[in-house]
Amino acid sequence: MPISRSLLMRSILPAFTACLLAACAATPAWPDAAESAALDEARSQAELTAYLSDSLWDWAELGYQEEKSSTLLQETLADAGFTVTPGVADIPTAFVAEYGSGGPVIALLAEMDALPGINQSALPTRKGVNGKLAGHACGHNLFGAGSVSAAIAIRNWLEESGTPGRIRVYGTPAEEGGSGKVYMVRAGLFEDVDIAIHWHPGDRNSAAANTTLANRSAKFRFSGISAHAAGAPEQGRSALDGVEAMNMMANMMHEHIPQDARMHYVITSGGSAPNVVPDFAEVFYYVRHPSPDGVEAIWSRLENAARGAAQGTGTEVEWEVIHGNNPLLVNETLALLMDEKLRIVGGVEYTEAELEFAETISTTLANQSLPLSSASEVQPFEVSLGYGSTDVGDVSYAVPTVGLRTATWVPGTPAHSWQAVAASGTSIGHKGTQVAAETITLAAVELFTNEDLRKKARTEFDEARGPDYEYKSLLGDRDPPLDYRK
Repeated sequence: MPISRSLLMRSILPAFTACLLAACAATPAWPDAAESAALDEARSQAELTAYLSDSLWDWAELGYQEEKSSTLLQETLADAGFTVTPGVADIPTAFVAEYGSGGPVIALLAEMDALPGINQSALPTRKGVNGKLAGHACGHNLFGAGSVSAAIAIRNWLEESGTPGRIRVYGTPAEEGGSGKVYMVRAGLFEDVDIAIHWHPGDRNSAAANTTLANRSAKFRFSGISAHAAGAPEQGRSALDGVEAMNMMANMMHEHIPQDARMHYVITSGGSAPNVVPDFAEVFYYVRHPSPDGVEAIWSRLENAARGAAQGTGTEVEWEVIHGNNPLLVNETLALLMDEKLRIVGGVEYTEAELEFAETISTTLANQSLPLSSASEVQPFEVSLGYGSTDVGDVSYAVPTVGLRTATWVPGTPAHSWQAVAASGTSIGHKGTQVAAETITLAAVELFTNEDLRKKARTEFDEARGPDYEYKSLLGDRDPPLDYRK
């Protein structure tokens, strides 16, 4: 099983202080000839980065429905000379694209899905777009675009330098609650990969080694008996009562779960009219904890709450597990490499127009602790626990994995907000994405040419997993939930 948070911290904290001081004090190294050539290639892709990210932003397609977004990314890679395999892992919008031969395999992850129920124009004030039901509030339009443009830059460098190796792009749908990468891991698509690289939009530039929470979700569906709510209430059994009873018990559970755990829900269906006792209701739950075992323990209690709610309200309940992710297994060797390359590239410099946008949007943010100038800075290196979850976690237990965040949003912007949607559709988002693409390109050059570094990362990875590690998916053996957003 994946290592626990306490074991993780015991294994990495002894080196933490020294690494933090070294990273903070170090002067960024000047790129060598190979890195300079690759960096030029990455910078030459800036126009493509903007085009791809804006296209995905406009479409804002939900998980497993990213037909146009996936097609555009595949076509772009095919035009650049990649061999593209679409529809992998029984997911129509998932793909693998590869260029090169021999040498190590370096994989770049490319997300593309938007979030439902959030809609915003590319303006610094709250204004939706008529008829648009989703938005890139987590910036996956930028994620997919930056990874693809970086892959093309790396591909060009491989060809021009004659370096042996393969650069591979994984088009990974439905990160937002669909666990697309888990099915790709389960299908064995990462078995020959040496290193996997990911990145994520954010409100700051950082290559910190942050782990995440394991999580699982399910839709709990209650069935009752419909009746006239006034004329024959005694004949009805409200499915909504079942949902509300379950929610009440779950809310009381919050007092009695570990401090680092998280549990949240939305009622996705509660009936259609007050004077009709609803015979169907549904509630969608997430459970998170630093360890998979912790998720399992809380989950069994949540299932019991569902059973008790059904029994107490005279209804029936069943549930469908929608997704499940393992926590992110950090690799400090690779994280320090990424931090070094990020410091070479630097942060985001605003134009006067961008600064005006940032100042306006900043007035709408609850967290104004980060100055706008921090977008141009790289945050200190650290090792810590994050409270989000991602299906990159499952990839990180299949292959040594490293990532970074860049300032694609105005400092202080939370993910899953209208402010994140707005900035993700502007030049601020483009610039942050370009920082990521350039940093990834430099890291890839180092990884292709430094065998000792790859071996060191692999040794750390093997030791962290342990000799008896066996992969276990938190979503079980279910097929991809291709209709979970419909």
